Amino acid sequence: PIMLLSSPSSLVCILFSITLLLLNSNGAICGCSPTFPHGQLRYPLTTSHTSTHRSSHSHYHRHIRGGASASPSPSTTATASLSVTERLAFGGVSRATAQILLYPIDALRTLAQTRDHRTLADVGAKALIRGCTTTSSFALFIGAIQFGIFGATKQYCGPVVASALGAAGSCIVSVPQEVIKQRLVTGVYASFRQAVKTIYAQEGLLGFYSAWRPTMARNIPFVIATFTANDVLKQKVLKARDSSDNADASDSSSNELSVKQNLLIGVSSALIGAIITHPADVVKTRLMTQAASKALPYTSTMDCIQTIWKTEGVAAFYSGFVQRSAYMGPLWSIQFALNGVLCKSFEERKNKK
Repeated sequence: PIMLLSSPSSLVCILFSITLLLLNSNGAICGCSPTFPHGQLRYPLTTSHTSTHRSSHSHYHRHIRGGASASPSPSTTATASLSVTERLAFGGVSRATAQILLYPIDALRTLAQTRDHRTLADVGAKALIRGCTTTSSFALFIGAIQFGIFGATKQYCGPVVASALGAAGSCIVSVPQEVIKQRLVTGVYASFRQAVKTIYAQEGLLGFYSAWRPTMARNIPFVIATFTANDVLKQKVLKARDSSDNADASDSSSNELSVKQNLLIGVSSALIGAIITHPADVVKTRLMTQAASKALPYTSTMDCIQTIWKTEGVAAFYSGFVQRSAYMGPLWSIQFALNGVLCKSFEERKNKK
């Protein structure tokens, strides 16, 4: 409550300080092992494939360095991996950065999905950045939870289940963020502080979780589709690179992707998820922002779905799709690419010590 009711600059400073603490921490969280296998967060190959890859990679380097008698260097066989807290921090920073950069596009998506189809002429141009820093700071925790849970569980339960767990866990933070953000964009409240105080006073703590059902119905399938598609596309790229006879020795050294590859795969993955989950996104927006409309309020999620179907038709469930695609594609591509860059550079820094 102290963090939520503080000034925007104080909130951002507090969250940034937490991130710095995480970056400098090497301890475990919730009893988990402090470290995971090298590169796990960036969606590695399966265990058997990874072992084969590492074995062939070691043989390859012995060959090019002067024959089978040459032994790999210590840095080749024992590399420092990132701690849990470092992985959480990098996932959170990646998500928050991407969300801040693309906030105006997401604001346009929200307006296009409202019941009365509001435009900038109705709410003013300032709506494009209203609540940008404060609500985007929530993304530090959203990204940390998503990437952290996915990276920690994928090796044991596969990408689909790990994606679902990450999506469900992140809803603890993402639902309040969406409620506050969308009401700020549509002009229900003038500031972040007013939004928090009013929602809590009039609706209580549960008010921050209004429309949580359609949000979960959107988030879980979307994250499953996005993370799974990202994982599948990445493995295809890695396998194609490994099978190339002209692959450079440095390129075949690990399961790393270039920034360009991460961006392209991120966009493709997010678009797949957006197509599948957009109707749920429209329902979620309608329920969260109906206070901005003069129309008779929806009584439930099902009432919202039935009303849209009867009065506006099927096409209404894809209102704002262009704006959301323009937002989600770059959001996830930047998030995946930046997370990969941060993890790789930090691992290299640790290995040099």
